[in-house]
Amino acid sequence: MDHDPKEVVPLAESYDVVIIGAGPGGYAAALYGAAAGLAIAVVEKDKVGGTCLNRGCIPAKELLEAAAVHRTVSGAAEFGIVSNQPKVDAQALFARKTQIVDKLVGGVSGLLKNRKVTVLEGTGRLGGDHTVTVTASDGSTTELVGEHVILAAGSVPRTIPGFDVDGEIVLTSDEVFELDRVPDRSVIIGGGVVGCEFASMLGDLGSTVTLLEALPAILPGADPDVVRPVQRSLAKRGVTITTGAKVTGHTPNGSGTTVHVDGGDDIDCDVVIVSVGRRAMTDDLVDPAAGVVVDDKGFVEVDDHCRSAADGVFAVGDVIATPGLAHVGFAEAMLVVKQILGEPAVPIDYAGVPWCVYTHPEIAWAGLTEQAAKDAGHDVVTSKHPWGGTSRALIIGDTEGSVKIVAEKTPDGKAGRILGVHLSGPWVTEQLGMGYFSVNWEATVEDVAQLIQPHPTLSENFGETVLALTGRGLHT
Repeated sequence: MDHDPKEVVPLAESYDVVIIGAGPGGYAAALYGAAAGLAIAVVEKDKVGGTCLNRGCIPAKELLEAAAVHRTVSGAAEFGIVSNQPKVDAQALFARKTQIVDKLVGGVSGLLKNRKVTVLEGTGRLGGDHTVTVTASDGSTTELVGEHVILAAGSVPRTIPGFDVDGEIVLTSDEVFELDRVPDRSVIIGGGVVGCEFASMLGDLGSTVTLLEALPAILPGADPDVVRPVQRSLAKRGVTITTGAKVTGHTPNGSGTTVHVDGGDDIDCDVVIVSVGRRAMTDDLVDPAAGVVVDDKGFVEVDDHCRSAADGVFAVGDVIATPGLAHVGFAEAMLVVKQILGEPAVPIDYAGVPWCVYTHPEIAWAGLTEQAAKDAGHDVVTSKHPWGGTSRALIIGDTEGSVKIVAEKTPDGKAGRILGVHLSGPWVTEQLGMGYFSVNWEATVEDVAQLIQPHPTLSENFGETVLALTGRGLHT
């Protein structure tokens, strides 16, 4: 039966938890809470999985893996395998991305259904007394009441003046994943994690790429020692990197456009990808009567337990001012659910969360950079080792990058507690686990040096780097 658009249809008197947003933070809270027996409703206006699953982490990494396959086949002759140079079938490439995303979305949807989580399609808005009004696409509304409410509405790409997104020539990360071709010439505005991943992926697939970054260096926040190998590798693959670049606009020219750079040369391209970060999707998310405070940057204000100013209302993920990472959203979701269940809940140490960048070479780190450790007042000692002496790296033919460990210097001048682990090189995103544990368990160099690394593996380089800090290395 069709509803009057103004009609309010009660679905249920109340739930233990009502969640606005079904991205990583939202669906993780739903699954974790439902596993503990909580009655949960989730409101999602788009697709289950949010940005990460549909227009972020997952499609990006699938396309980066396709780029890695292309790069590997192109270099097969080095291994004595002779074949024709590979060609990119863009239709098949983007179709595989869609298949993987659809499968994972279906998987999360199935988990929510199996755990009896109620999922409503529509836009959620929190009012007073923990009431969430859900507005469907046809204008009809439903009211939900939660003993607890979790705000997990996610984020949207930021844009910049002079570059109105049209989905054809000017794109954000949302539109990149809807392409059905690899552009011949691409300009990427923004040299952060996402911009560098796009540059690496498109460069490997044959696009001529120009990467423009307004700051003095790409990948701000990462240790310069692990950034440099990425910058060299991108340049080697034909990516032009310009830092300190201020774009002023663009002029369409037929099928493409010309990007204007203040004090620099104009750049002709087929697409412009605006990759300058994301903003919290808190527009009209809460009514003033809800008692939730949203700051002037659009973030919901919370304490170290993700509690908002309104009793029983929490916020997680991209709507709060914490690292915009899916796995951080997972952790925040579990932190909140534990509190709802009355269980002990330890605040997240955001300084120690793991970071991964899927460029070639990859970057991964946890803990303080060398400069950040010094700025925090630590007297530090570092150890850095390239991959050239690691047998497994030589075998797979991938020796760009290094392992760097930042440790606290003890009063007797030795290396003590591990403050930061910074990796660049082959599959380092899969190797960060030991470094993450070392930092977050406040392990010392001596503690970790006793652990045995299997041979021949890439993880040996981490072991060698730690061992060197003890003053007696093995192969180094």
